[in-house]
Amino acid sequence: MKMRNKIFLSPLISPTSSHSSSHSSKTSPHTLSATIMEENVDCAEVIIRKWDLNATDSARLYSSNTPSLFAQDHRSQAQQFIKSVNDLQSAMHFFVSEDPGSPMLIRAQNLMQIAMKRLEKEFYSVLKTNMTALHLESVSLRSSSSRASSTWSAFSDFQNGETSEGEDDDEITTDIDQIHIKSNKTEKVYEDVMSDLRVIANCMISSGYGKECMHIYNLIRKSIIDETLYYLGVEQLSSSQLQKMAWDDIEVKIKKWLAAVKTAVKTLFHGERVLCDHVFCASEKIRETCFTEISRGNALTLFSFPENVARCKKIFSPEKMFRFLDIYEAVSELWIDIGMIFSFDSLSGVRAQAMTSLLKLGEAVRTMLLQFESAIEKDSSKMAVPGGGVHPLARYVMNYLVFLTDYSGALADIVTDWPTSVQKSLPESYFSSPTSATDVDDDSPASTISVRLAWIILVLLCKLDGKAGCYGDHVALSYLFLANNLNYVVSKVKTSNLMLLMGADCVSKHESKVKQYSAKYERMGWAKVLTSLPDDATVEISLPEIKDSFRKFNSGFEEAYRVQSSWVIPDSKLRDQIKFSLSEKMVPGYRVFYENHREEVGDESIVRFTPDDLENCLSDLF
Repeated sequence: MKMRNKIFLSPLISPTSSHSSSHSSKTSPHTLSATIMEENVDCAEVIIRKWDLNATDSARLYSSNTPSLFAQDHRSQAQQFIKSVNDLQSAMHFFVSEDPGSPMLIRAQNLMQIAMKRLEKEFYSVLKTNMTALHLESVSLRSSSSRASSTWSAFSDFQNGETSEGEDDDEITTDIDQIHIKSNKTEKVYEDVMSDLRVIANCMISSGYGKECMHIYNLIRKSIIDETLYYLGVEQLSSSQLQKMAWDDIEVKIKKWLAAVKTAVKTLFHGERVLCDHVFCASEKIRETCFTEISRGNALTLFSFPENVARCKKIFSPEKMFRFLDIYEAVSELWIDIGMIFSFDSLSGVRAQAMTSLLKLGEAVRTMLLQFESAIEKDSSKMAVPGGGVHPLARYVMNYLVFLTDYSGALADIVTDWPTSVQKSLPESYFSSPTSATDVDDDSPASTISVRLAWIILVLLCKLDGKAGCYGDHVALSYLFLANNLNYVVSKVKTSNLMLLMGADCVSKHESKVKQYSAKYERMGWAKVLTSLPDDATVEISLPEIKDSFRKFNSGFEEAYRVQSSWVIPDSKLRDQIKFSLSEKMVPGYRVFYENHREEVGDESIVRFTPDDLENCLSDLF
């Protein structure tokens, strides 16, 4: 091992006052200092030689056969060893200033090399053999616990030679106490390991052996990150590799990444940052260098995956958008942690990669939203829904939007400052629809996504309006179709998170539109029935007129009932409302007319329906 040219002065001063008292009061200060330094070297040699590895090859250096200086039964000697190295530094500093060719300096340098080789071995051993105590989850949890302040002070106790007394096991009598003992022992091991690593690192760095210390640390801790990410299922996949995969295979990779990313950031990388900051607390530059060395490559691999997925345009489709939003949310939720963990300037590339992934994912989601809107507009199905029920397009679109609201936060970020493209092909009447952007509060945090979702609903309603024409001459059925579908839209909004985004005012306006469609259906579908009787059922009319009114009513009602017996109103509330409205418009007037004239007519072939018959028939509709 090559000797460093730099000599560092230790801040610790050896207690040698007892030696100085034996010298003559006439001894010069210079001679006295030289004597003290020589004695420091002599004392240091005793403890350093005792723990001399007596080996130069790296295989022997990292062998586990030699006893550990930092084992529990040797901790007092470890303190002496560190103190001896500090004293040796002071002596070397003195001899360099006095005589760079001094035999004592050469002797001290040789001892320093022996001591550093020993500390290299100890540093490697403590890192390698204490995987449990340095488990990343444990490090992460402890870093944010209330124990932090006491833990940090415990770490420094070692250097000061202070030890805490163990608990009196004889006083422990309950199971809870036994658990506390186990917990305290585990905590003590953790504190000892962290303290040992920091003490060794500080000693090696102050002695000019920082590079060797960093090499060992990087070697072991990088392997921990590599292995952990491997078991988490994180892979390095380029965009070209993903382009060649089928969607099912890509989705499997996405699921693995989603399951791994939170643990990787909050436990793995956070734990490594805490450990690195503690071990190398003496040097900001070394902390940055080490953490960058062990984390940058793997962090870039982790955060480049979303960007590479977002570049696979062949897999873009509205149905796959939710997976992209899952990835976007995962990165967004970890953004603060990413900034704190990878805060060093040398890790700006990691932060930039995470941001690039968010931007690319946002672009992909916007593209798929446009695909979704386009798919609605291009829907060319001409077949009329039997009975005027809810169109499959309405079900598909509204269920899709309900799912989208689970990602309202991410979507609000993605569509910010993304203008709504009003299609010129839409009728002018739709520009003032209740879903127009002007109804959304621009100051609302959800205003951007509200506008976008409102626009999609507007496109859907326009398309449904066109599909109502599929019913041809059945105008009443086309209005029932519109009432059913708009009511379905309103129902999906009211029973989901869409309500929070669209607002009560918007829903109220659509509900009014449903009532308008229902009223038009009633007027067109039952016109012959409703106009067959006199406006005033009590007015005196001739018998032929009475019979004619009954015949028109019978004919109109039978025809309307026959035609509409296959029509449907899926929503029970709307169904009851329309039935009640028809009954109120039809039955009371017919009841008065029936009671006033049935005996007068007498012929059952003319008076075919009683008021109760009408109510029963109406109750069977839809």
